[in-house]
Amino acid sequence: MKRKLILVFITFSLVFASWKLTSPTFDDPNKDKLLIEIIKHVLEKYHYNSIEINDEFSENMFDTYIDLLDSQKKYFLASDYREFKKYKFLLDNQLIDEELSFFNLSYQRLIQRIKEVEEFYPSLLSSPFDFSINEEINLDFENISFSKNNNERRERWRKQLKYSALDIYDIKISEQKLNIEKDKDYKVKLNEEIIKESIDLVSKNINNIFDLMNDLQRKDWFSNYLNSFVIQLDPHTFYFKPEDKERFDMNISGKFNGIGARLSKQEGGIKIVDIILGGPLWKDKKIEIGDEIIKVGQANEEPVDVIGMRLEDAIKLIKGPKDTEVRLTIRKKIDGEIKVVPVIRDLIRLEETYAKSTIIKKDDNKYGLISLPKFYVDFDNYKTRNCASDVKKEIIKLKKEGIKGLVLDLRNNGGGSLQTVVDMTGLFIKEGPVVQVKSFGDRKQIVFDKDPSIFWEGPLVILVNQMSASASEILAAALQDYNRAVIVGSTQSFGKGTVQNVIDLNRFLSNSNFDLGALKITTDKFYRINGGSVQVEGVKSDITIPNRLSFIPIGENDEENPLEWDQIDSANYKKWDGYFNLHEAIKSGNDRINNSPFVSLIKENAKWIASKQNSKSFSLNYSNFKKTQADDKKYLSKFDDLKNYKNDLQFEFIANEEESIENSKEILERRKRWKKGLQSDFQLNEGLKVLDNLKSKLINKKYIIANKV
Repeated sequence: MKRKLILVFITFSLVFASWKLTSPTFDDPNKDKLLIEIIKHVLEKYHYNSIEINDEFSENMFDTYIDLLDSQKKYFLASDYREFKKYKFLLDNQLIDEELSFFNLSYQRLIQRIKEVEEFYPSLLSSPFDFSINEEINLDFENISFSKNNNERRERWRKQLKYSALDIYDIKISEQKLNIEKDKDYKVKLNEEIIKESIDLVSKNINNIFDLMNDLQRKDWFSNYLNSFVIQLDPHTFYFKPEDKERFDMNISGKFNGIGARLSKQEGGIKIVDIILGGPLWKDKKIEIGDEIIKVGQANEEPVDVIGMRLEDAIKLIKGPKDTEVRLTIRKKIDGEIKVVPVIRDLIRLEETYAKSTIIKKDDNKYGLISLPKFYVDFDNYKTRNCASDVKKEIIKLKKEGIKGLVLDLRNNGGGSLQTVVDMTGLFIKEGPVVQVKSFGDRKQIVFDKDPSIFWEGPLVILVNQMSASASEILAAALQDYNRAVIVGSTQSFGKGTVQNVIDLNRFLSNSNFDLGALKITTDKFYRINGGSVQVEGVKSDITIPNRLSFIPIGENDEENPLEWDQIDSANYKKWDGYFNLHEAIKSGNDRINNSPFVSLIKENAKWIASKQNSKSFSLNYSNFKKTQADDKKYLSKFDDLKNYKNDLQFEFIANEEESIENSKEILERRKRWKKGLQSDFQLNEGLKVLDNLKSKLINKKYIIANKV
């Protein structure tokens, strides 16, 4: 069967018309077995990497599944684990036969153990903790065993609860000291009172956790079982429950239809924990953060009580099509007044996910900075807002300000749409190959930018870090291979060189009254135009600057089961010849970094942070706890220069930007905070120095600008 490759990192609803389940399978009431059957078929036919389902596979799946269920070993007992181990080399056979005996056993046992813990943990909080006792807690969950019996499990929980209370207790003690300094009439609390307040807060937090766990249904735990299966092929193949698929769609597009709020389940109802700028709640000001939703009604229909309802089910009632009405019964946080508030749903745009820019003044020069948090796109309509068109608009605005160079910030950008990468690369080159994509069966396709228009011909720097992944790596790699941009950042980027497609599993059913969800599956690998893969190795920066996380394992190589690095033939491309001194500017930048005492301090601080992350044992004695704090504080004082660092850059809004952001004080305030944070950005400052050194042959020439923006 021929398959058309859809060139996006994540795309929806691939149609596989050649294979559908037929009667009687699709009528099978056992939805779980049906899911396994469909997922096995999809993986076998379309996953990039073939893998044999054998005893080794079974063992790895078993370990992954147990870790997903109880990674901190807080619920299961050693006897449970011994019973489960009988299945360690049988899961391959159970998958082949669509047998669920192990899942059923583990699920039922987990629910039993959770209920046991829920019953006994309140007794552990019924008496004050004694923080003067010398004892420690071991948080090396990977290497500790399951509790031998219930008494050992209770003791493990006691220490974990005490550890949480100790942290809160310390915060409250510190707060009281500050209050005493500020207010001579402040009423000092007894130590016993502070301990009780700390324990009460721990109790409230744990109650909320168990409320969330009790909301989970069989399908939620079964999705863990399915994912322990599919991620054995690679870390980015993933099963989405129907609700997870909706969240994924929202995340990749940066928009959704609703009321514009972030919600959390609390005692009594659904609490408003954040109001999204520009949304209906933000505009009408009738509902505030902290208010509780206790009933939800559709227009003039009878309202539904959401007290005690699963958060996901309540959200389904609250969300709905644009321009439709939902009537929310609210309990106000201030006085407890209950009132009905009608809200007209609207399209919510998550502005924090979109591209934004600022002018940077350094000496007598102007530079531009564009921050891109992700490669967003609306797959249903590419011509609506997407990151490539947004970046193009920002470039045009910055050029009107007379910038001398441009910084594109891709730090912490985890990727998104491949088509937007191709279009965005085309903003900086005349035309040519951008990326190579290889599918299973060694089929290769070269993806080109065919638009000769160039929107920025001047000096270009791209900022990356360890969390710049996927689409970010394609853009950085392409512009690096063309000698078009200088990459400044961590030693290498994340190293995700694979392409995923999202397959709607319901398309395999002729008739169905239920939603099977979707499978995100790795179908392809992408390669640089020079033939190398970024898989595992990432994009290596031209100028390397350490950061606080430099010695912490972050990246594809630290994931389970990553696909291997390899190489294919180079594409035919012509390097950019727009700089007089590219290699000299890179050498100068590296020399400056290598000889910088400030950078040495960053590196030393990063090593210390990594060493603290490796610490797994902590004292539950308050005196020892404070001594460790004091020792850390004394040692960290040597890094005060890092904390107090300020660059000499000035950041300005683009002309009329303040008026153009919907006259929103909140959005303006967020932009100002963003720019204030940039003044402490050492990596950005080094990027500006590189721009200042780069000598462009084309900066004074007339730019080629496309008519259509």
